[in-house]
Amino acid sequence: MSSLIFLLFIFVSHSLSLNNELDTLMLIKDSLDPENHVLLSWNNHSDPCSGTFDGVACNEQGLVTNISLQGKGLSGEIPSVIGKLKSLTGLYLHFNALNGILPKEIAGLTQLSDLYLNVNNLSGFIPHEIGNMSNLQVLQLCHNELNGSIPTELGKLKRLSVLALQYNHLSGAIPASLGELETLERLDLSFNTLLGPIPVTLANAPKLETLDIRNNSLSGSVPTDLKRLKEGFQYFNNHGLCGTGFAHLDSCQIVSNSDPVRPEPYDPSNISTIEFPTTPEPTSKNCGNSGCRRRSDSSTIGLVFAVIGVVSVSALTGLFLILRHRRLKQKIGNTVEISDNRLSTDKIKEVYRKKASPLINLEYSSGWDPLSKDLGSYSQEFLQSFMFNLEEVDRATQCFSEMNLLAKNNISSNYRGILRDGSIVVIKCIPKTSCKSDETEFLNGLKILTSLKHENLVRLRGFCCSKSRGECFLVYDFVSNGRLSKYLDVQRESAEVLEWSTRVSIIHGIAKGIFYLHGKKGRKHSLVHQSISAEKVLLDSRYKSLLADSGLHKLLADDVVFSTLKASAAMGYLAPEYTTTGRFTEKSDVYAFGMIVFQILTGKHDITQLSRQCVETGTLKDIIDENLEGKFLESEAEKLARLALVCTDESPHLRPTMENVMLELSHKW
Repeated sequence: MSSLIFLLFIFVSHSLSLNNELDTLMLIKDSLDPENHVLLSWNNHSDPCSGTFDGVACNEQGLVTNISLQGKGLSGEIPSVIGKLKSLTGLYLHFNALNGILPKEIAGLTQLSDLYLNVNNLSGFIPHEIGNMSNLQVLQLCHNELNGSIPTELGKLKRLSVLALQYNHLSGAIPASLGELETLERLDLSFNTLLGPIPVTLANAPKLETLDIRNNSLSGSVPTDLKRLKEGFQYFNNHGLCGTGFAHLDSCQIVSNSDPVRPEPYDPSNISTIEFPTTPEPTSKNCGNSGCRRRSDSSTIGLVFAVIGVVSVSALTGLFLILRHRRLKQKIGNTVEISDNRLSTDKIKEVYRKKASPLINLEYSSGWDPLSKDLGSYSQEFLQSFMFNLEEVDRATQCFSEMNLLAKNNISSNYRGILRDGSIVVIKCIPKTSCKSDETEFLNGLKILTSLKHENLVRLRGFCCSKSRGECFLVYDFVSNGRLSKYLDVQRESAEVLEWSTRVSIIHGIAKGIFYLHGKKGRKHSLVHQSISAEKVLLDSRYKSLLADSGLHKLLADDVVFSTLKASAAMGYLAPEYTTTGRFTEKSDVYAFGMIVFQILTGKHDITQLSRQCVETGTLKDIIDENLEGKFLESEAEKLARLALVCTDESPHLRPTMENVMLELSHKW
């Protein structure tokens, strides 16, 4: 009986917790989106963990672990109640127009590892309570209106790897405690009004790779150990800095005093030990008595104070003008000249994308770290060359802006992006739940994908595994003329009609791509594509065909792969033997290839039995796309049609291999 009561108590407590989280989310919505223009999917009548709440993800216990609302145009404030979501590990509110202060209650998110609030209009101080967020690994507060000093308590964040505070109005000294962070890899404090020296402790931070302190008012000697950072150390426009071994810094001048070995950086506590030179007494033939001496002393002292006053006023005026001038001229990345007013959110986004700032490291969600495996040095180096990171992916897609969304389904989303080198890419976002749960399998899948290189396959530029967001991002070349499917079922007056020679070339390209996957021409092992269709054939600017998503099934969970079969079967690409064997083979790809050839010849999505009969009976003209208006070679059309017919034979044993297909296509018509 007691056990039953205990279980009932646990159930009731859990239910209350879920209800409380729903109430908390609704309060967060009211604060972030006060005009209810954005978070329309958040309502009291839905389960936040059912997938209906935009940007909300939950764990297996039904507790909110992730809020991703970047680039949504939110214009409210961050509420203090957000600290009640105790299971939250990732909070992404960057690239919005949020205002108000950063509430100290946010420090209640003790499980949080990623806090992205950059590119907003937040003001006020950085709460020192953030130092209690023991799991925090990435803190992005840049491009806001924050002021005050950097809290010393941030030095307590023992897991912090990225601290980005650039483009605010922060003042005071750089806390020496930041140099005690053993995991810190990137520290960006640029474009603030920080004063004083660079702490020696920062030079000793063991994992520090990037230190950006540009455009502040720092002074003193730069610790020589920072030379190890090479290009990772950015220090321009700090006119008070000096140092030895830094290309753009003057050597520090040694001031002669009673203690010539002055500590570096200069310690203000030593000011009492400095002996200032005395002012020489004026010599005068008429001033030999003590009264004259006193008058002379008085005049000298007055003159000294007058000079000091003038110099002080001049210095303050000059400093004011310099600071004002820098505020006018040295805005985002030194690339845009603007007025005293703050850049609009849209302008900041544009310049922020162009700015070549150092990148953060790859991040992985808790319990999912495929690259933690011992791969051996060769494999590690090979995969390292394909690694992108979350910040670059964010920047490329404008934080996955809806404007850049190309396609979306229950498995993945495709976004258009622009990399820092200006190249256009497509970034495929796959949630962790759609990926193989076994990390070794997932890693082997990545190795296969990165090894595929052929002129008729869409090139994989790289990948990224994101921490807390629980997503894998695949970065592919953008293919300008889109999917083959958009050239089917078009009207003649449309400019999208493909000419006959182009269609023949597309068929050849598809065949070459499949032939490569099946293990010829230098590939040791065969790879079955499994999902060839007109949707997976892309055309570049010269209408060369490229196969997309080759090998993608090697990353996906089995149930996700199976879920794609319904669509494939509905479109006619699924080989009939799959229903009895449950297996994909090279002959499955051959069947799908044959269906695509029929589609290209007919210009239609749906291939009917009548089309096959027309090929068999020799009445080919009845099926060739009428948009061609008879402008095609009959001999070519007949040969391609018969090839499509044999490739789509009911029996896999009667279908040719792709090697035989290539031989057939290579013969003169």
